[in-house]
Amino acid sequence: MNTKFRILTINPGSTSTKIAVFDNEDLVFEKTLRHSAEEIGKYDRISDQFEFRKNVIEEAMIENGVKIEELDAVVGRGGLLKPIAGGTYKVNEEMIKDLKVGVLGEHASNLGGIIAKEIAQKAGCEAFIVDPVVVDELQDVARISGMPEIERKSIFHALNQKATARRFAKEVNKSYDEVNVIVAHMGGGISVGAHEKGRVIDVANALDGEGPFSPERSGGLPVGDLAKMCFSGKYTLDEIKKMIKGKGGLVAYLGTNDAREVTKMIEEGNEKAKLIFEAMAYQVAKEIGSCAAVLKGKVDAIILTGGIAYSEMFVNWIKERVSFIAEVKVYPGEDEMIALAQGGLRVLKGEEEAKSY
Repeated sequence: MNTKFRILTINPGSTSTKIAVFDNEDLVFEKTLRHSAEEIGKYDRISDQFEFRKNVIEEAMIENGVKIEELDAVVGRGGLLKPIAGGTYKVNEEMIKDLKVGVLGEHASNLGGIIAKEIAQKAGCEAFIVDPVVVDELQDVARISGMPEIERKSIFHALNQKATARRFAKEVNKSYDEVNVIVAHMGGGISVGAHEKGRVIDVANALDGEGPFSPERSGGLPVGDLAKMCFSGKYTLDEIKKMIKGKGGLVAYLGTNDAREVTKMIEEGNEKAKLIFEAMAYQVAKEIGSCAAVLKGKVDAIILTGGIAYSEMFVNWIKERVSFIAEVKVYPGEDEMIALAQGGLRVLKGEEEAKSY
C-alpha cells in the first residue's frame, strides 16, 4: 500500500522564511517569503517574530490552496538547542522552552520548531525538527582540545551533510549506518565531517571559525598571533568576533563572499584571487585528509556539497589532492526543504522512530 503523506516544511532565515509542501517526496509548492529590515526590526528578540512569521506562512498556504487540516506533519528547521544526536525529533514543551530562551544563542532557525508546533496543533498532527546544527555525535577523543579549559564542540551543517550521506548510501544500495563517508559542506560556512556508520564522530565547530576558511569565516588560525591581536588594544572583542565570522575568509582577502564573483576575477587574470580561492580548496582537502585518518582509511566515498560544489575549478583542486583516499562524489547545492521532509517521512512511514528532546 502506497500511503501519501502531506508534509509542510519551514526553514526560517534571518531575512526570509522558506516554506514547502510535499506529498511524500513530491514537491507541491515552494515559496521564499522575504521580510524587510523594517518588518524584522520591529522585534527586539528573534522569538518575538513568531506570530508575524506564522501568519505570513498561513497566508501563503491559503494562496497556494493548501488546507492546514490536510497536513500529516509539520517539520521545522532545528535551531540552537542543547547538543543532541542526529535524527528526527518530536517538538515538545522542553524544546520550545529552549528555543524561546535561545539556550545556545539567538538564531532565526530557533523559530522553526516553535512555528511548526503551533501549525501542527491546528492541523491535529505531529511537529518535528530534523538534524539541527547542534547535532553532537563526537567520539570522546575528538572533544579534547589541548587546553583543559576549552572543549571542542560540534556545530555544523548537519541537515545537508546527513541528507547527502543518506543519498549516497541509497545510491549504493546501503543504509546510512552501513557506510563511512567524509562530507564537505561548502557554502557561506564550510564544515567537513567524518561519518562513521551513521554518526558524525568528528567535525569542527564551523560556526565559530574552526576548520578551513570559507567565504565569510576565518577558519582555524595561528593561535599565538590571534592572542596577540586580541590584546593589542587595536580591536574590541566584537571586532575580533566579526573578523572570525562574517568578515573573515574570502571577503577579508577579496572583498566578496560570492564564489562566482571570485571565479570571474580568476578568469579575468586576477592572480591574487586564484591564490586565495585555491588556498580555500587546499584547506578543505587538508581537512578531508584528517577525517580520513579519523576513519582509519576506511572511507567509502568523499562527498562535496553546498553552493561552492557548483565550481568545477574548486572541486577539481580538491579532487587532485584527495582522490587517492576514495571516490569523490559531487552533489552541488543544498536542498534543505526536501531533507526536512524526508526526516518527517521516515518517521511517518515507520522507518525511523522519532526521538525525544
